[in-house]
Amino acid sequence: MARTPSNMIPLGSKAPTFSLPDTVSGKNVSFEELASPWGTVVMFICNHCPFVVHLAPELSKFAREFTEQGASFIAISSNDVENYPQDGPELMKENAKANDYCFPYLYDETQQVAKAYDAACTPDFYIYDGDHKLVYRGQFDSSRPGNGVPVTGEDMRNALEKLKNGEPQEANQKPSIGCNIKWKS
Repeated sequence: MARTPSNMIPLGSKAPTFSLPDTVSGKNVSFEELASPWGTVVMFICNHCPFVVHLAPELSKFAREFTEQGASFIAISSNDVENYPQDGPELMKENAKANDYCFPYLYDETQQVAKAYDAACTPDFYIYDGDHKLVYRGQFDSSRPGNGVPVTGEDMRNALEKLKNGEPQEANQKPSIGCNIKWKS
């Protein structure tokens, strides 16, 4: 299992815009349509990565909790489906239903969105404020497959609570660790 860290892009970076197909609804949606007035989480995930599989049940509960508070969650899969067919759009739709995702699960076929975000791994998380400026990038929490640490979403929970309450973010943000994005050759 590869262990690739997030690229820790500068805080304050503006969210790249995009329009991608949602594998669940079948509609094309844009960042602007999906963004929340106070907080938007963009997640690069996929179906097969053991790191994503490890946190998927808790991620679904976590997203539901914060969506009810007005935050927005957007999941994107950018993997090369020719070499990783288990990450294809039809299976993404099935995976979203099986994991009870309450957020759109978008397919980035060209991988241009992942490149625009400088995404490196799955899972890779970015939190943007109401002005679409980056306030957090990094790990969901310290849990990893096999390390015995419970999946809680602690790091992202702290970041979202601080954003919601207008408090300054932690300066020390830890990168996510996961499988590398499967880039096309």
